Amino acid sequence: MKRQGYYEPREDSFLLLEQIKKYSKGNVLDMGTGSGILAIECARYAKHLVAVDINSGALKFAQENVRKRKIKNIEFRYSDLFSNVKGKFDLIIFNPPYLPRDRRLEEDKDIEGGKKGYEIIERFLYDANNYLKKNGKILLLFSSLTDKNKVDEFIDQNLFRAKTLSKEKLFFETLYVYLIEKSNILTKLEKVSNLRLHAKGKRGLIYSGLYKTEKVAVKIKEPKSKAVGRIRNEANYLKIVNKKGIGARLFTFTNDYIIMEFVDGMPILDFFDKNSERAILSVIKQIFEQLFVLDKLGINKEEMHRPIKHIIITKNNKVVLIDAQNSKNSGISKTTKVVLIDFERAKKSNKTHNVTQFCQFLVGGNVRQLLNKKGINISRKGVLEAARVYSKSKNKTQLDKILGLIG
Repeated sequence: MKRQGYYEPREDSFLLLEQIKKYSKGNVLDMGTGSGILAIECARYAKHLVAVDINSGALKFAQENVRKRKIKNIEFRYSDLFSNVKGKFDLIIFNPPYLPRDRRLEEDKDIEGGKKGYEIIERFLYDANNYLKKNGKILLLFSSLTDKNKVDEFIDQNLFRAKTLSKEKLFFETLYVYLIEKSNILTKLEKVSNLRLHAKGKRGLIYSGLYKTEKVAVKIKEPKSKAVGRIRNEANYLKIVNKKGIGARLFTFTNDYIIMEFVDGMPILDFFDKNSERAILSVIKQIFEQLFVLDKLGINKEEMHRPIKHIIITKNNKVVLIDAQNSKNSGISKTTKVVLIDFERAKKSNKTHNVTQFCQFLVGGNVRQLLNKKGINISRKGVLEAARVYSKSKNKTQLDKILGLIG
């Protein structure tokens, strides 16, 4: 219910209020303070409290409530979620707008959490870690109308863990109060800021973040994966191949995670599709040279017969595609860099097949057709025969014969 420009406390506010005494301490953030009812109760137990809201009317009403009660340890700020928040907190409480958008009625931002109802909670959890102390906690209230499964998904994706403190069944919905804390892995990654889920694989989750001022990728095991030891295996092989200038640069690792260079670029097929013949041939040569090194090291990377997500061609300043002699026409770059990623399945072998697998990839129907459109005509029979001969000796002479058939 709304009155005088703010959300009037109802069952959800009072359900969350029951948990305040137990968890309020130190520095507290009341996100979306509304009438200020939760902030006022928190202030009884906390050292300092920051109360924020995007509704200026709500802030004025809450400030007046606090003034009348002569409470001195509450600071009010206008903020869209964390946009005007600084510092880290022992507790963050949030009773968000959580109802799905009702198109039949006038939009009400005080109670609607977005089209599906969970969008504001998603945004909140996306940034919450950056404002939470190592042992900090979050009290979050939401409704069954918000889609509990989606809320649980957002919690997992942001490496939190949660438990239900209380719930209340009403006529048309069930209200939940969650206690949310950092998971063990998130606590271990305290030195990485701005963690963001970047990609999900069968065996691993990739997050982006900042580590010692550098943008990094953090890889952890996918919780549902049954694979064992893949994280350490990948890190061990990255240590080896990094010495040869191959793979994403490794910063540090444990059995639980890898922190490595964030490779920002274009997957191989996208690069083939969007670049010229000369640029593509230059990249193919780089790939073969790196795979040749792996063959000589006795390392099978695996998946080179279909490396769609395993070869990235980097972009940004160091890889601007230009030609020193004819920059307007060719789009070739002497600084384009190929990075092989995902070494989790790499293994030692006396019968390496990185180069031969990549040959199979290039002569496959769809890839060969794409290359043909770029003016690169590859003889399937010729390349496969050259790959067969190469597999017996794995020397530079045979590699050059393969490259000669492609270029």
